[in-house]
Amino acid sequence: MTDTGLDSRTRLLGYAGLVLTALFWAGNAVVARGTAGEIPPLALSFWRWMIALALLAPFGIPRLARQWPVVRARWPALLALATLSVGAFNTLLYLAAQSTGAINITLVNATIPIVVALFAWGLLGEAVSRLQALGIAAALTGMLTIVARGDPDVLLAVDINAGDGIMVAAVFVWGGYSVLLRRTAPALHPIALLTALVLLGLPVILPFYLWELAATGGFDLRAEMLPAFVYVGIFPSVLAYLFWNHGVQTIGPTRSAVFIYLLPVFASILAVAFLGEALHPYHAGGGLLILVGLYLASRFGPAAQPVAASDGD
Repeated sequence: MTDTGLDSRTRLLGYAGLVLTALFWAGNAVVARGTAGEIPPLALSFWRWMIALALLAPFGIPRLARQWPVVRARWPALLALATLSVGAFNTLLYLAAQSTGAINITLVNATIPIVVALFAWGLLGEAVSRLQALGIAAALTGMLTIVARGDPDVLLAVDINAGDGIMVAAVFVWGGYSVLLRRTAPALHPIALLTALVLLGLPVILPFYLWELAATGGFDLRAEMLPAFVYVGIFPSVLAYLFWNHGVQTIGPTRSAVFIYLLPVFASILAVAFLGEALHPYHAGGGLLILVGLYLASRFGPAAQPVAASDGD
């Protein structure tokens, strides 16, 4: 079944935005690896969103003011969305990275589409077709091929530790956010919505950041760190969230979640370009399976009806 409820331009924009979202999030992972040990996790999370807020405020706050009746009426839903997304998910991911390896994080992240599909089925009644399920399975196989470097023994050797448990919590947080966004997001302009989420999410991070600051003494900001903060403040924060929210609201949470399987593909490319890592045949094989899975899951899933949204200025 195709997206009969959506016009082709809306579908195209939704899918293109989700591809870019995966690219920006992969870049976020590369930046995090490159600054590990230099920038504490909660500091990275807090200042990432402070930079995002500085960029959003001139455009988002006037829109929030004009749509204040909607914000006032729907603030509990906005607070829940902000806590799950801005406040919790990336903070948990940065914390998990302190005590678990990249393979473990990627494997746990791979369950996000499954969790989103289960949440969407249980809370929204969104069915999963057989071909869509096949696409999810193909994409999962491709992702596992990449993270295991073509060697099944890599998967068998993975040990579970505290960081893996934190990542499991992060996966459920993101699954809940995606489905809650689809179900309860207020009819706000996209920039106004993201601005509201950042404004409400930063106070969730702040007490934990202050605790980290008192415990570790913070970090010394050097000029070479600035590009990392600029990147995480713009691309995986502002642009990726706008694109993700648009994708979830137009084509649905289950289809949107499948694009997460592009993360290891993009991460491999970026690692070659910026970290000097080598590409191998399993990257090509896994990437092909992911693309096939994306096609099946996005083309033949249940039709998604667009969520009412406001273009209000």
